[in-house]
Amino acid sequence: MKINHRIITPLSLKEVEYTAFSLARELMTYNEPIPDFSTRYPQKLESCLIMPFQKFSNKYLYEGFIKKAAILFYLMIKNHPFQNGNKRIAMTTLLVFLYKNKKWLKADTKELYNFAMWVTQSPPDAKNETVKATENFIKKRLVDLRF
Repeated sequence: MKINHRIITPLSLKEVEYTAFSLARELMTYNEPIPDFSTRYPQKLESCLIMPFQKFSNKYLYEGFIKKAAILFYLMIKNHPFQNGNKRIAMTTLLVFLYKNKKWLKADTKELYNFAMWVTQSPPDAKNETVKATENFIKKRLVDLRF
C-alpha cells in the first residue's frame, strides 16, 4: 500500500506580519491599539513559527498537521510574542495556517474566542494537557476547503 504524504506548508514571518497587522489595521472596526510589528519580541515569534516543524533524531517533534496547528496556536498565545493582541493574532495565525494548507475550522466566532480564552488561562504546568485539548478542538472542527 502506497502512503500519500501531503506537504504541510509553514507560515512565514512576512505572512504573520501582513495578516496580523496590515489587515487588522485596514479592517478593524473597533478602536484597539495595534503596536507596530517591529515592537514584537522577535525571538519569541520566530520560535513559535519554527517549533511545529522542529525535528529531533530526524523525527518531527509534532507529527502531522493537527499537532503542528495545535502547538502553533498554543505557543502564539502562551509565549506572548506581541505587546498587545496575542489571542487575536494567535487565532488569525492559526486560521491563515489552516487556509494555506486547504483546511478550515467549522466554528463560530464565540466558540473560537472562548477556546482562545481557555488556552490563555490554562496553567503553564498543564502544557501537555492543553496542547492535547487544542488538538482535539481542531480535529473535531477541521474541514477541507474546496477551491
